[in-house]
Amino acid sequence: MKLRHVAVVWAKELTDGLRDRRSLFSALVFPLVGPVLVLVLFRVMAEQQGADEPLRLPVVGADNAPGLVAFLGAHDVEVGDSPADPETAVRTGEAPAVLLIPDDYAERFRDGRPAQLQLLVDNSRNDARTSVRRAHRIIEAYGAKVGSLRLLARGVDPQLAQPVVLADVDLATPKQRAANILNVIPMFVMMAAFIGGMYVATDSTAGERERGSLESLLVNPVARSSLALGKWLATSMLAGASLLLTLVTAGGALARSPLEELGVEISFGALDGLRVAAVMLPVAFLAAGLQLVVATFARSFREAQTYLSVLTLLPMMPGMFLTVAPLQVGDWSRQIPILGQQALLLDVVRGEPLGPADFAVPAMVAVAVGYGCACATAWLLGREKIVFGN
Repeated sequence: MKLRHVAVVWAKELTDGLRDRRSLFSALVFPLVGPVLVLVLFRVMAEQQGADEPLRLPVVGADNAPGLVAFLGAHDVEVGDSPADPETAVRTGEAPAVLLIPDDYAERFRDGRPAQLQLLVDNSRNDARTSVRRAHRIIEAYGAKVGSLRLLARGVDPQLAQPVVLADVDLATPKQRAANILNVIPMFVMMAAFIGGMYVATDSTAGERERGSLESLLVNPVARSSLALGKWLATSMLAGASLLLTLVTAGGALARSPLEELGVEISFGALDGLRVAAVMLPVAFLAAGLQLVVATFARSFREAQTYLSVLTLLPMMPGMFLTVAPLQVGDWSRQIPILGQQALLLDVVRGEPLGPADFAVPAMVAVAVGYGCACATAWLLGREKIVFGN
């Protein structure tokens, strides 16, 4: 293998990729669209959290509990008229919830027995969950207030019913709280690396074989490892450019997001930006290697596109797995590609003290896996079944 041959192949593939409109489109469109989606998401979250509208809650049997109805009205709840069919009103979304007060409520209330209430809800409707939680909190507050008054009426201090009072002391810094809100950013950035180099990897392997130019390329006195490494570096460069562009546009989107309304404070300087780039850039080499070896197996350009489209979901898998089965992320996670970058990036956003080894280990693992895939591609190019697509 000669470095001069690698450079020639790299320059050739990079030039072809820059001339291909599909390659440029894939490398540029996601970095522009992804951050916009994040901006819209944060704005919707801020609007929902900042919504100060009264809660509309239809009540069936309001005459049975005038005290409860008055308490609801005093706490920004609009007590609506009873719908003709409460269950249908909830299922169709006409009302987020309906409160049912039975006829024996007043009798049980006077006797000091628990008065049963029913709140009809539809937990499959995401748009009603906030209203349902508000209704639960207000009704529970009313129950706590009545319980305290009953104890006072009997000469009992209500504090005796609370032998332990637990108060949360949040030790998280503003940066650490911001990391919980911004954990979607790493997924977008890594997906940009997989999308940005997808068409270059496809065109330089399955595309060349489909056009018949791969055989002509392989008959040249150039080692197959030089060919594979040149293609790998060209794909990595476009993937890295897409990744960096996504970081820049994501930073611009975050600067315009109403994060203060979500209780998030971010102070990101140039050094923090360089640290984030250092964490994420090795993913470009990993993505390029995986895409090359997968596209080399494909028999046609269209088939390679299908395989690589599925491969772009890979950055989502660690986050989905940790959501379903949360694990204690430790040093072992640094040695797993993609998961290591996600964990490290969250530590950077949280402002955790990190040393050179914390950055070096995930980067070396990602680049090593990408290089191994490039070597596997070189080996595949030496097989007739792969070259001729039989």
